Amino acid sequence: MPLDAITLHALCGELKAGAEGAKIDRVQQPEKDKILLSLRTREGNKRLLICASASGARVHFTAESFENPAEPPMFCMLLRKHLVGARIREILQPELERMLLFRLDTHDEMGDEGEKTLAVELIGRSANVILIGADGRIIDCLRRMEYGGEGRGMLPGMIYRMPPRQEKTPFFTADEQTVLDAFRDMDEDEELDKALLHCFSGLSPLVCRELAYRSRNSKDLLIENALALRETVQAGDFRPTLVSLDDAARDYSFLAINQYGIEAKNEPFATFSELLDSFYARRDRLESRRRRSRELMKTVRTAFERTLRKLNVQKEELAQTENREEIRRRAELITANMYRVKKGQHELICENYFDESYPEVRIALDPLKTPQQNAAALYKEFNRKKAAKEHLTALIAEGEKQCDYLAAVLDEIDRAESERDLADIRRELTETGYLKKAKSHKADRTKPQAPLRFVSTDGFEILVGRSNVQNDELTFRLARRTDLWLHAQKLHGSHVILRTDGVEVPLRSVEEAASLAAYYSQGREAGKVLVDITQIRFVKKPSGSLPGAVLYTDYSTIAASPDEKLAETLKK
Repeated sequence: MPLDAITLHALCGELKAGAEGAKIDRVQQPEKDKILLSLRTREGNKRLLICASASGARVHFTAESFENPAEPPMFCMLLRKHLVGARIREILQPELERMLLFRLDTHDEMGDEGEKTLAVELIGRSANVILIGADGRIIDCLRRMEYGGEGRGMLPGMIYRMPPRQEKTPFFTADEQTVLDAFRDMDEDEELDKALLHCFSGLSPLVCRELAYRSRNSKDLLIENALALRETVQAGDFRPTLVSLDDAARDYSFLAINQYGIEAKNEPFATFSELLDSFYARRDRLESRRRRSRELMKTVRTAFERTLRKLNVQKEELAQTENREEIRRRAELITANMYRVKKGQHELICENYFDESYPEVRIALDPLKTPQQNAAALYKEFNRKKAAKEHLTALIAEGEKQCDYLAAVLDEIDRAESERDLADIRRELTETGYLKKAKSHKADRTKPQAPLRFVSTDGFEILVGRSNVQNDELTFRLARRTDLWLHAQKLHGSHVILRTDGVEVPLRSVEEAASLAAYYSQGREAGKVLVDITQIRFVKKPSGSLPGAVLYTDYSTIAASPDEKLAETLKK
């Protein structure tokens, strides 16, 4: 849901208390629509996230970590030039609009004091971050627009103009009589929530639906509940609330939401920043992962589908070689009955001595060939199909190996959590020949990452491979012979190593390692996953196999549940 004006008003109070007077130490732009300001405040260091995405525009303090691009975007460089060292003098929300103004005290290259404004507009698709000079002109903005409606151009050098006001009655700032008059003028035939939304500004669709739900479609009750909400907001009584449905975050607001029924859960938070961090963190990670991996996923899926089509054609051709023994028998029958055949004959009728009952068979002949030539042609066809079977069998085995490997890579991409994970996968695909080596003068400076590291509740180290190449590195170089090796049974996934240090590992640690093996596999969304466990000394690398492929023996199997919270708890 979008950040509504009242939630932003409550959030503005938090930001004023925590950020006014703070000094900006760093400016980062981890994604094209996200700005991260590192602040030095009286209470300590804080990080302020400004997001101008269409589906999640917001401003709040964050505890999340973000991965920065190798080279900062131009807008980030400009913000660093103007904002690093600046002090936030004041934070304003103009007339309960969905925007914030950060008034900044700055210094230029010569050390002279100045004033700038960072305007953060959080209005759906037109969300933007604009840096404005003391003269009111735009220095630059995150999204440049020649024409933004109502004469609002967003280009460097233009005079900044505030967003146009809505032609509605402001619900929270108008006097009570004006609000009551607006209620009387509401369309009687329109549903209450829609009538509220069309009549007043400052109310979000979610709040309008909630007021209508609480009023049981009674206009008198609606007016009573709306005026009570107005008093609550004016008194500053806000309750940061996350609404969950089926254990998934559905909405958030500044008041409890009851419209989803008894199945919904209202979870209170201490601050709106913590609420927004919780609501958007997982969703943004998934969206960022999908966006970053889209091109790579397309390339690998194309290779997988091409290999699969080729494999199906080869299997069809192999099926056509199954009658080769029948062809050989017909050739031998012609050879054995050569004295009966004359040139120009269309078929041979003889006894089939390959069958104990000696049935009579008819063998088609080419009348233009001699009996010897007819037999030779059948022997030639038999030998061709025999050779084809051997060749196709080898090709199919190789094709199945390639399909299995590409399916594993697709799973890796789906589970990649950062750009460095994707860089490791690209490097692996380049080494295996599925991607061409980039013709770039710049060397690839990204180093392969270390395996994911966890520590069990009992203090045992658990290592998880990030890619097929790293799985091999982990299993055959880093692990010791007596360490435990875990892998989801008959599913693509990471190799998991449980360090034993030569002692017996408690069952709890084994179960935690198995849960990690299930979570970092194709079965991540499943309820239960079978996980195989064996010692490293029983795991072998087949000769000539692709990265990640292994054979193992002497294993046991347990059922484990993929648990994201456990993974976060054990992660180091």
